[in-house]
Amino acid sequence: MIVVVQVKPGMEPAFEKATMENVMASREEDGIARFDFFKQSEEAGAYLLVETYRTAEAPAAHKESAHYLKWREAVAPMMAQPRASKKYTEFRLTE
Repeated sequence: MIVVVQVKPGMEPAFEKATMENVMASREEDGIARFDFFKQSEEAGAYLLVETYRTAEAPAAHKESAHYLKWREAVAPMMAQPRASKKYTEFRLTE
């Protein structure tokens, strides 16, 4: 899953702190293979989360976790616009 976030000017430090707390806790979930957080170099307030799950059920479990719910509530007022996400399926070559 790719999540694109645009944060209001001046809210970047608070967003980064809250998001890193969520990232670190998320990486401890059994259903998460990777959980990465990026800041765009050329555009202030632009961020990207790249979430890789082990199972189809893991995203729903993540969204019920205490750390995700805390993050969602904390960062909602920091958003310049609603976050957008797109789901991807890993492409595997077959022999």
